[in-house]
Amino acid sequence: MKNHNFKFKNNLLFVENISVNSIVEKLETPLYIYSKKAMKEAWDSYYQAIKNRNCLICYGMKANSNLAVLKEFSKLGSGFDIVSGGELERVLAIKADPKKIVFSGVGKQSWEIEKAIKAGIKCFNVESEAELQNISKIAKKVGIVAPISLRVNPDVDANTHPYISTGLKENKFGVSINTAYDCYQTAIKLPNLEIVGIDCHIGSQLTEIKPFIDSLEKIILLINKINASGIQIKHIDIGGGIGIQYKEESCISPKELVDKVFDKLEDNNLGHLQVILEPGRSLIGNAGILVTKIQYLKESEDRNFAIVDAAMNDIIRPALYHSYHEIVTVVERDGIKKEYDVVGPICESSDWLAKNRYLNELQEGELLAIESVGAYCMTMASNYNTRGRAAEVMVDESDYYIIKRRETIDDLLRLESTIS
Repeated sequence: MKNHNFKFKNNLLFVENISVNSIVEKLETPLYIYSKKAMKEAWDSYYQAIKNRNCLICYGMKANSNLAVLKEFSKLGSGFDIVSGGELERVLAIKADPKKIVFSGVGKQSWEIEKAIKAGIKCFNVESEAELQNISKIAKKVGIVAPISLRVNPDVDANTHPYISTGLKENKFGVSINTAYDCYQTAIKLPNLEIVGIDCHIGSQLTEIKPFIDSLEKIILLINKINASGIQIKHIDIGGGIGIQYKEESCISPKELVDKVFDKLEDNNLGHLQVILEPGRSLIGNAGILVTKIQYLKESEDRNFAIVDAAMNDIIRPALYHSYHEIVTVVERDGIKKEYDVVGPICESSDWLAKNRYLNELQEGELLAIESVGAYCMTMASNYNTRGRAAEVMVDESDYYIIKRRETIDDLLRLESTIS
């Protein structure tokens, strides 16, 4: 198992101090189970890196936006990186400090901007000159000064999957590093804006530190040029992106990254800047499993299929990114290894969770646990094929709590109507 809070005891898979079987006996599958302790330990790895430093962690909540998850991170001291008005409403619902919210995203709508201005967020990470103009107009209308930074695209290859690479010039994100200086000069002249920082986020699931440092070096040169013009940058937001272990990846530690960033800033007389980090996957990714039941076993000439009750509507990452998630049987046992494709019931050939996996010979009705699903799984879930989304459970030592109930067919039909 990728996280020590998920382990086998007497051949049964446990989450902290409670067996998966005992939870599933009372709840249906598919079922997401998160470990509160795993979340705290991931948070502590960042806290140890930033303590006694001028640094703010803003959890990238698009990774997992369940209210219980947000509340736990808020209690630990986290701020939040949001990308929509809906995410803002979630953070406000748990009564988190708006002064610890940064608002990213390329397509902020006017109502979202106005809501965030009135809420008193820490900063907008602005991604175009057109957005800059719109924030100024809305801030002037409501009579409030809006704090802004520009998200700068440094044209650095993050060496990650192309769908989650965000720092190359062909990506839609941010203002080109070649035009960012002029954009700051425009911002200083617009009414009801306060320039407070600079932002750079180059991608997700990064497993080496070099892309972070390459982009930071470019941003430092830009900061010095901006400061020389009379605009004083107060913080640098280096985004998120630290990867987790899905298979056998070697991962960056938060301390390694934070030490390098502060060393670089101090070497360039910028040690006074506040540093903002936006981790998401690295805080929650390996804190969750998805439990699913084998419905049928099907053999063909070329393949052995294990057809389970979880599907691409529950976890779309394998279909979308060809991503790898470790799969284990919930009851550990000896047996002859067979090669399986683990697939779901949805009417798409892309509805697969794993291919060419060697597992002990499986049995119908058996439970499987899919690892590393805490991030970008439930938040990307859908109702495709009119399937209700799974329930979510959080384990706290020997207790578990339903933090989101399973959707019913009534839930799915409630918002629809026919034409009479």
